[in-house]
Amino acid sequence: MAKKIPLQPENFELETNTVWAFPNRGKWATHDAKYRGNWSPYIPRNVILRYSNEGDTVLDQFVGGGTTAVEAKLTGRNFIGVDINPNAVELSRNKCFFDFDSNVDISIRLGDARKLDLPDESVDLICAHPPYADIIKYSEDIDGDLSHLPIKSFLMEIGKVAEESFRVLKKGKFCAILMGDTRKKGMVQPLAFETMRIFELAGFKTKEIIIKEQHNCKATGFWKTNSIKHNFLLLAHEYLFVFKK
Repeated sequence: MAKKIPLQPENFELETNTVWAFPNRGKWATHDAKYRGNWSPYIPRNVILRYSNEGDTVLDQFVGGGTTAVEAKLTGRNFIGVDINPNAVELSRNKCFFDFDSNVDISIRLGDARKLDLPDESVDLICAHPPYADIIKYSEDIDGDLSHLPIKSFLMEIGKVAEESFRVLKKGKFCAILMGDTRKKGMVQPLAFETMRIFELAGFKTKEIIIKEQHNCKATGFWKTNSIKHNFLLLAHEYLFVFKK
């Protein structure tokens, strides 16, 4: 008989410092690692539990594989998910089809993070994992897909995302964004901190900077060999910024 998958994580404890590491990324409810680049459910769970209350409305405008949506449902929060990719929208909706006694509204729709179809100050928490410029391309040719943009253009569009995030978030509430750096021609590109500054320029205050260790990355022999040969370090962390409006 197949082992029944639990709906909640076992022995979960809220993170209490600024370095987060999840070697076991989490496999409760409908979570899996099939959507490329999706984040561990421990991240949105920690953010949602710490920075919102039951019955609040959580927004993820890069809903992707639906991880944040599932965690919102499991923790008793209403949820709005947006993605520019119809495949991501369909996948995320399917992820939320599981039996769980939770009287919340889960809405996942096609849309653009730069121009949200939401009223001003209508959400209680933003918890999102945008693409990291053109590291992973999430569609073939969808117009407006930020994952196709080189760094300079990407940062310009992230500015629009930051402004929209500030507009739709209620005053005194929080916005959590996970972002990683990249490397071009051997030189590190501080995409994360550039993004942090852009959100600050949009009006946010930076409450926390969390370092998230990366695990189970495909650091193949090719990359290990080249990191030594060409004298560069493999990036093994991301940043989770928590902003306050």
